[in-house]
Amino acid sequence: MTTLNRALLTTLAALAAAPLAAQTGTQVAMNTTPQDTTPTVETTAPAQPVPAVAPVPVTIGSPAAGRIGEFEPAKQGGEFNGMQLQLGGAFAQTFQALDHETDAGNVEMGKIRPGFNLASANFNLGAQLARGIRVDLESYMASRHHNEFWVKGGFATIDASPFDVPVLNRIMEYTTIRAGHMEINYGDAHFRRSDNGNTIRNPFIENYILDAFTTEIGAEVLVRGPYGAFVMGGVTSGENKGDIKDGAVDASPAWLGKIGFDRQFSPMLRLRLTGSLYTAESSPAVTLYGGDRTGSRYWGVMEDTTSLKTGTFFTNGRVNPGFSNEIRAMQINPYIEFGNLEVFGVIERAEGKAAAATERREVNQLAGDVVYRLFNDKVYVGGRWNRVTGDFANQTDLTVTRRALSAGWFLTRNLLTKAELVQQEYDGFAATDIRNGGKFNGIAIEGVIAF
Repeated sequence: MTTLNRALLTTLAALAAAPLAAQTGTQVAMNTTPQDTTPTVETTAPAQPVPAVAPVPVTIGSPAAGRIGEFEPAKQGGEFNGMQLQLGGAFAQTFQALDHETDAGNVEMGKIRPGFNLASANFNLGAQLARGIRVDLESYMASRHHNEFWVKGGFATIDASPFDVPVLNRIMEYTTIRAGHMEINYGDAHFRRSDNGNTIRNPFIENYILDAFTTEIGAEVLVRGPYGAFVMGGVTSGENKGDIKDGAVDASPAWLGKIGFDRQFSPMLRLRLTGSLYTAESSPAVTLYGGDRTGSRYWGVMEDTTSLKTGTFFTNGRVNPGFSNEIRAMQINPYIEFGNLEVFGVIERAEGKAAAATERREVNQLAGDVVYRLFNDKVYVGGRWNRVTGDFANQTDLTVTRRALSAGWFLTRNLLTKAELVQQEYDGFAATDIRNGGKFNGIAIEGVIAF
């Protein structure tokens, strides 16, 4: 990945700065008029250097940064005026003051204090290659779990036919194709989550307890219809990285789909409702609920002294049910904008198992966000309730509940400061599990820049 990034950055530098090495000539003429024997030198203006390669325009701002209330990006099939590069990035810094406790008597909780977490940063490079055809490379410059520069994914988006054929042009008026190694479009919650340094679309600090996010190699086809209706279907490798090794576990494709509508009924009212499916019959490494390798925004909570010292645990506050071999997941998301009020919900059910397990287990998630925005969306206040129930690895009838209050201030469209008061509780865990009667609470404050 490091070699790939170096090659891409070298290519960017070569395209953005055109060579300026062109030879200029000087013409010298002597005035030979007999009446004046003083030589006169006349010099013509130097010729303008001609670039050997036409410079490529570079614009600042990436679609990856996103906007408030944005889900699937709008189609980009307008006029093409030549290749363009887009540079984008995001940076987030978090301060937390959290406390935690447990009823597990055999566990010594790690000692945590108020302080700043490691800053996280993203870098995005995009190129408009032709009318309605673009490519994006998304990278993490620094993250909690990987502090080195590494690639999140790279993919192409096709919004217009590369061939000027009337029937294809007509089809592509309604169709968008994405292909590559990319963030899959399962559910709507992933559009509102904190993605390493890019946390500007999340009204809260952390993501949902059951965090449905992963990157996989595959393709998706999205078809938009009348009245805001749309349908999407896709197929992926079922793993978050490429692998050709044959092992004890069969590797079959994963299939996903989404259907819904998103319509602005009036200036005051917008309604959106979607349902999503993701299924993998057999995979060496399903990561739908463990695909985020950048880490949670809550550091150190619900860790013992050994874990806290080694720093190996990075998903604090989240739950991964361990469906690493087989999974069937469904997520329903209602979204309402009524004036300044914004309501978003998550209704999710998933079942699956690990390769060594003989029976499938089930987990369910419910979540609701209520956000009220003021002063032309510059300020907001919000509340979140989130609960996950079900059977995790080797334990049954478990419950994890989170409550959060938040407030945020957009100093500009690209600069946000937000604060959150959070409480999370764990019920039903084994007596020796650190999460037995576990609880954490406190405040977190975060500043983010995204463009």
